[in-house]
Amino acid sequence: MGDPIARFRRWVREAARAGAPLPEAMVLATADLRGRPSARSVLLKEANEAGFVFYTNALSRKGREMAANPWVALVLYWDVTGRQVRVEGKLRELSAQAADAYWAERPLGSRLAAAASEQSRPIADRRNLLARYRQLERSYPSGNVPRPEHWSGFCVVPSTIEFWTRAEPRLHKRELFSRSRGGWKVTILQP
Repeated sequence: MGDPIARFRRWVREAARAGAPLPEAMVLATADLRGRPSARSVLLKEANEAGFVFYTNALSRKGREMAANPWVALVLYWDVTGRQVRVEGKLRELSAQAADAYWAERPLGSRLAAAASEQSRPIADRRNLLARYRQLERSYPSGNVPRPEHWSGFCVVPSTIEFWTRAEPRLHKRELFSRSRGGWKVTILQP
């Protein structure tokens, strides 16, 4: 049944060709130490044999939850292709060098926004955030905005990857890849 990472990359490409808006958008689910879940959308930046890579503010709510409990889940859904992928696994933080390299590729506005925002923290007035953004613009006219230490990359090392394909009459196709010592074990699940 093949390599699940290669299949995943193919499905993302096919979703993009089919016109899916932001085919790399995924829901990241985390939980705090008491097991209370939360979820939000983030952007997948890479999928390779190591896992699924994204970048974020490690001091945000999701960052704090990931530090407390490194087990997370991802969901990507593309209505235009009738497909979904679910991933469960454990996080590992990427090196500062990897975060620096990706930071340097980001558009200037994205770097300024990430440096200006204390993500998930309350703010008295949005004008304060805009003022910090404008101050950073003035402070770094060359565009060389330094990466904040708390902004980093993370890789979800998958323990399971489930591929779901829409089928009528609601007899959807589900294939669960579970990582084992010898590679991936495939189980067909009922819808």
